[in-house]
Amino acid sequence: MNPLFAHPMGIGTWAWGDRLFWGYGRDYGEEDLRRAFLAALEAGILLFDTTEFYGFGLSERLLGRFAAEAGKRPYLVSKFFPYPWRLSRKSLIRALEGSLKRLGVEALDLYLLHWPWPPVPLRVWAEALAEAYERGLTRGVGFSNLSLAQLEEAKAALDRHGVPLLALQVEYSLLVRDWEAHLPALRREGIALMAYSPLAMGWLTGKLDPENPPGGYRGRKYRPLLPKVKALLPVLKELAQAKGTTPAALALRYLMAKGALPIPGAKNEAQARQNALALALRLTPEEVARLEAS
Repeated sequence: MNPLFAHPMGIGTWAWGDRLFWGYGRDYGEEDLRRAFLAALEAGILLFDTTEFYGFGLSERLLGRFAAEAGKRPYLVSKFFPYPWRLSRKSLIRALEGSLKRLGVEALDLYLLHWPWPPVPLRVWAEALAEAYERGLTRGVGFSNLSLAQLEEAKAALDRHGVPLLALQVEYSLLVRDWEAHLPALRREGIALMAYSPLAMGWLTGKLDPENPPGGYRGRKYRPLLPKVKALLPVLKELAQAKGTTPAALALRYLMAKGALPIPGAKNEAQARQNALALALRLTPEEVARLEAS
């Protein structure tokens, strides 16, 4: 069985060490992240998703440090981004070895291709991931940000090497549901769908105002979806209040009910505990249908 199916939720660590987008060192720091890590473990969230790209490697170093301090080995996921100067199988293997060093482990639990790079056939990346798996550098492999056709191609390439495709990581939330219809088929194939940006960068927490959207990337990215935000937020807030929980927990639980593995971020202990509220939450079929229709 796919080991990812044992994890109802993980923590995404894009913000861990990222100064440019998230403001690490200004709005929060290492101790905040350490407390977030420990709170997640305490709540039973044992999967952490990172990459060499987050904080230029600092995310991996922090995660490795916290795990060593806690004396508990979480399920570790990292990714390879094929910059224009890193377009070979050897580049992926070298990057993976660098991630292992920063995380302080001998093997990852899961290693993903972060984004496909058009000049390089997916077959090449699948072969590189298969090599990493066969060499024992990672216990599982997968891909991120693929189309359905690309996923089928990648799986076929891994199948030729006898290497299982464990995960597809894509953006998935109540606002972005492109992959939702494919979840049952993925499950039948033994592929876990990992949902990044499951709270739509904060839009599904109820803390951002669609009438006065923030500037920067968050505002630009979700501007086309603001009409949907305006329709969805009142329903989220009403259901959350009725169930004695938060809009964020409700949004995360929806994804879990659909069979996805959400990986929300957590910059501090409070956010980690807020995420964990979704673990004990249950939605009725009627509540799921109401959220779907919003």
